[in-house]
Amino acid sequence: MIVAGEASGDLHGANLVRAMRDLDSSLEFYGVGGPKMKAAGVRQIAAAADMAVVGLTEVFSKLGMILGVMRRLKKSLLEERPALVILIDYPDFNMPLAKAAAKKGIKVFYYISPQVWAWRRGRIGQIKKYVAKMAVILPFEAEMYHQAGVNAVFVGHPLLDVVKTDFTKPEALKKFNLRDGSITIGILPGSRMSEVTKLLPEMLKTAVILKKELPAVQFVLPLADTLDHEYIAAALRPYQDKLHIKVIPNEIYDVLAVCDAAMVASGTATLETALIGIPMIIVYKMSPFSFLMGRLFVKVSHIGLANIIAGRTIVPELIQEEANPERMAKELLAILTNEERKRQIRKDLSGIRAKLGSPGAAKRAAQAALEII
Repeated sequence: MIVAGEASGDLHGANLVRAMRDLDSSLEFYGVGGPKMKAAGVRQIAAAADMAVVGLTEVFSKLGMILGVMRRLKKSLLEERPALVILIDYPDFNMPLAKAAAKKGIKVFYYISPQVWAWRRGRIGQIKKYVAKMAVILPFEAEMYHQAGVNAVFVGHPLLDVVKTDFTKPEALKKFNLRDGSITIGILPGSRMSEVTKLLPEMLKTAVILKKELPAVQFVLPLADTLDHEYIAAALRPYQDKLHIKVIPNEIYDVLAVCDAAMVASGTATLETALIGIPMIIVYKMSPFSFLMGRLFVKVSHIGLANIIAGRTIVPELIQEEANPERMAKELLAILTNEERKRQIRKDLSGIRAKLGSPGAAKRAAQAALEII
């Protein structure tokens, strides 16, 4: 069984499945994932896109469906009797599933740790009790788990294998029908609809302000395959006469590589943008209640992975009320109009890659998983 509840988990899960099958072609997989895991041969009980939510209040609208998937997965532990349960991040769903599997004597392999270093550190005790082995992707996580007596191995970050471009910048500009010599700004509103509905309207209003200040600017929106394409088209429609935003599906890295800067929803995309070396602003909004709970319990000084890994503020972070069009435009203009600052951000972002280990995370994780079957 393999369970990933979000777009990034779907990508890493698919690569893990392929790496495990390279080592043992007899393996079969089922569980929860997205189109990439399905293409890798995972028989799906539910789609990750239907389960992806942000914040406490956003869970309620999908609670019935999520609980139904949990019941089917728990039932399958007895009916299918998998040799291993592989869980990818998504801790509020996956930790109860880990407990259920462990109680039935089925070993649990956790790939990509819950962010216990940020909040709910008490989960480490549950992980020690129910998880046979952790494969972690940030170097400081391994030390934290070892100190707690958890069987954990650092495998490197899986994005090092996937964040790469297929075209030169001139080739990509031509392919995407973009103007060479114009300032290009990326719009990345998230991979979950609950994020997009909050952030995309703010980003589009920001783009209007930027267009007034920089008339030759052009905008690109790399479309995650987990999003509702019709919703995106409808949201863009009132702005397209002014902005002519290019919507480009399934080519996020080549799209990012042509950008001079980007506005990016906090999440995996901030690290992807950092690895491409593109200056950005990180933005995030959630319900007021979810934000209040976060302020009470989250114990990190940054929300963006790029800044967290760097251990300092490399790029601006705008959260809640600060993520408004005027402030977002101001921060982007401060980057775009200052060549020295752009160079410094690019230099700082290049240092992040060195902290993430070496390529081959999926292969190392696959080996670690097979060792406990």
